[in-house]
Amino acid sequence: MPRFAANLSFMYQDLPFLERFAAAAADGFEGVEYLFPYDYPAEEIAAQLQAHGLEQALFNLPPGDWSAGERGIACLPGRHLEFAAGVAQALRYAEVLGNERIHVMAGIPKSGMSPEACRDTYISNLRLACALASEQGRTVLIEPINTRDIPGYFLNRQDQAHAIVAAVGAGNLKVQMDFYHLQIVEGDIAMKYRQYQAGIGHVQIASVPDRNEPDGGEINYPYLFEMLDASGYQGWVGCEYRPRAGTSAGLGWLRAWRERH
Repeated sequence: MPRFAANLSFMYQDLPFLERFAAAAADGFEGVEYLFPYDYPAEEIAAQLQAHGLEQALFNLPPGDWSAGERGIACLPGRHLEFAAGVAQALRYAEVLGNERIHVMAGIPKSGMSPEACRDTYISNLRLACALASEQGRTVLIEPINTRDIPGYFLNRQDQAHAIVAAVGAGNLKVQMDFYHLQIVEGDIAMKYRQYQAGIGHVQIASVPDRNEPDGGEINYPYLFEMLDASGYQGWVGCEYRPRAGTSAGLGWLRAWRERH
């Protein structure tokens, strides 16, 4: 049975962030993920994890100026010192929170930046992140994201992501495969998963097109969950979706899956 992690940036939004851990545990989740932990001391978050028996699955590096529309800086030339500082900060948090994986957002190139320069910068920054993460035994993730949700995002396709992994050449760099983004950009989810399985370090889910619970829309999630089980996937499946009408009320899909398995 897949190990599902509640994404606390999307779920339980009726509660203050630090109260979402208890709610996730009460609903039977054993792991959590979220976008960014940096508004809170790592020790406060770790206390919530410990109090509720939760495992930290994942979080992202600092993304640059989020309020100004930045969605990562890894591919942006001239930001290498800021990027390196973000890697160090993320690894400090990971050491306290215990997660093996950290996600590096690529970013949105600005007008006039050449694709070649952005790719070279991305590869260089990822090599640095992987070298530093390897000292703690941690894995770095990159994620193709659809340009409907984030117009102009640098990394969009699975083949592009796995080519970047090959170019970086680090054993602790993997691809985060979000079935929601994959369906919008490419489709053919099961075959893409099977093609790239060895290089996948994390999976995320949501319905398409509305990014709600995985019990509606155009993706057959029960089939994909069975596929993950049959493949021997041992990682987390992050529930990065927007509940339609309350997180707990919308977990019928998870309760039904557990009853069948």
